[in-house]
Amino acid sequence: MASILDTTMNASSPLMVTSHPFYPLEVEIAAYLANEMTMQVLLTIFVAMILAIVGGTKLWVDKVHPNLPSKEKAAIWWFVICRSFPVFCQLPQQLVIIVVAGAIHLCFEGYFSVNHTRMAPAQDLFGQLWKEYALSDSRYLTSDPFVLCMETVTAFTWGPMCFFIAYFITTSNPLRHPLQIIVCVGQMYGLVLYYATAMFDHYYNSAAYSRPEFLYFWVYFFAVNFIWMVIPGLLLVSSVRTIARTFAAFDKMTSALQKGTNGRAKGSKKEL
Repeated sequence: MASILDTTMNASSPLMVTSHPFYPLEVEIAAYLANEMTMQVLLTIFVAMILAIVGGTKLWVDKVHPNLPSKEKAAIWWFVICRSFPVFCQLPQQLVIIVVAGAIHLCFEGYFSVNHTRMAPAQDLFGQLWKEYALSDSRYLTSDPFVLCMETVTAFTWGPMCFFIAYFITTSNPLRHPLQIIVCVGQMYGLVLYYATAMFDHYYNSAAYSRPEFLYFWVYFFAVNFIWMVIPGLLLVSSVRTIARTFAAFDKMTSALQKGTNGRAKGSKKEL
């Protein structure tokens, strides 16, 4: 009997709770395995992937719409990747922005949505990247309902829409601005809820999901995510202003046409 129990315990050990570096320290993370790659290697590979996407997008945009303004090109890159790096300052600024967002949403966050139950022992590239980020928010390793639902909506709703926006910018399609407003509001709203739920648990339930080190809380959790407030906010303002100017010009043109029509009508009456 004892041997059977020992065999059962050994067989089930991979599913048992293991020690881990995530906060809160008492949170149960079954079958956790430490990353095989270092943080430096993971971030280097991730940045290289982003730059490859940016480069490919730049070649595509230059071929399809070589005269597109730099500001619009940066917007496309954001919606295709949704991350920014200092090198972007040397590239056209609005088209890149949108291509980057779609790639991050659909591929990286989509990976989490599909694989959230097997994140702890994962050793593939995205799995290790998520475990590195989870040092700032352990909810990504516990299938937290809010995080899972938020990331799923982000990946499979905002992700595809980002690529449509990138295409619409390239082809000067007027649908770009209403879709851009929808996606930007969605991104900003998701970020507000993401911060708010973590802070609520921290202050009201004494649950800290991030390690206390500066890198994990202020860089990973706060600064990296805050990009999703700044850039979508700027794009939102840009689209709102464009739509407002368009309606103002339309109203002005309509008013001028109406005055012209009334003037001609009065002239005809005088002749009679």
